[in-house]
Amino acid sequence: MATSVKLDNDLKNRIQTLADSRKRSSHWIMREAIRDYVEREEARESFKQEALASWEAYQETGRHLTGTELSDWLTTWGTDKEAEIPLCHE
Repeated sequence: MATSVKLDNDLKNRIQTLADSRKRSSHWIMREAIRDYVEREEARESFKQEALASWEAYQETGRHLTGTELSDWLTTWGTDKEAEIPLCHE
């Protein structure tokens, strides 16, 4: 699938300068930039969907952990007394 993108001259020049300094083609720079953007936005959307699902589950069940419970658990990570994740409660 061929796609074209219209870029202003300033951006074209900036891409070419970067490509030259990296010893890459401007096509490679643009492809990498688009790939990075898409991956970042997909991750952001995934996080959003996970948060919405968690909120819906909380609204249905009322089960949760408090911020303090979560923080206390996280502070055990990487220590000799690493704890299991606390159980959710109402």
